Amino acid sequence: MVMKKITNEKEYNVIKNRIDDLLEIVTDENYNNIPESIELEFLSELIEEYEKIHYPISIPTLTDMLKLRMYEMNINQIQLAKMLQVSPSRISEYLAGKEPSLKVAKKICEHLDISANVILGIKNKTEYGELEPA
Repeated sequence: MVMKKITNEKEYNVIKNRIDDLLEIVTDENYNNIPESIELEFLSELIEEYEKIHYPISIPTLTDMLKLRMYEMNINQIQLAKMLQVSPSRISEYLAGKEPSLKVAKKICEHLDISANVILGIKNKTEYGELEPA
């Protein structure tokens, strides 16, 4: 079966199932020694290409990342406000989508380890293709 690209969901699902079967056969130990590894590589590339078009993954928003960090750090809005030296109402604004000032953006980067690209709403060229606003 020679295939240049996946054209529909049915093909996508059939290939995903075949990949699952191949993953039972191909291991790190035998990868270079069996022909199924070539098929696995080829089908994986087809799946990757199809998923980039039909199931794109976008970068998270600042709101998403703030909520995640608050959860991970087990802190509430008041504690986050103290950490960033802003009022709790400012945190509410950021959680509602308002952009922080440059000064606060720097603190978010430093204290919460959130990428400046996320804070600025910029897609990272190396991870997401073309550089463009989110």
